[in-house]
Amino acid sequence: VQLVESGGGLVQAGGSLRLSCAASGIIFRINNMGWYRQAPGKQRELVALITVDGSTNYTDSVKGRFTISRDNAKNTVYLQMNSLKPEDTAVYYCNSRRAIGGVSSYWGQGTQVTVSS
Repeated sequence: VQLVESGGGLVQAGGSLRLSCAASGIIFRINNMGWYRQAPGKQRELVALITVDGSTNYTDSVKGRFTISRDNAKNTVYLQMNSLKPEDTAVYYCNSRRAIGGVSSYWGQGTQVTVSS
């Protein structure tokens, strides 16, 4: 199983980034997919979740700025991040969690997002 994140980088406050997570080795369409982040000295937190039926959920601090989406044909989940703030700086991780017929969960290696003020 592999979850490979891409799209991180350095951006100025107010800018945008689009993260991608390409999955292999799982039946993508039966997995809920999530984006988490971990800033230095802080616990990993859930940023956004998209379920197998396309329902989405966001942590309050990113509502209205971030959008999670999935393309089951490409086995890929995306996180569009707009109006970025310095407090969004963190390593962003992709997570899969099987929703049907099991409880397996996997993590990507993470991608760094740095927002300068």
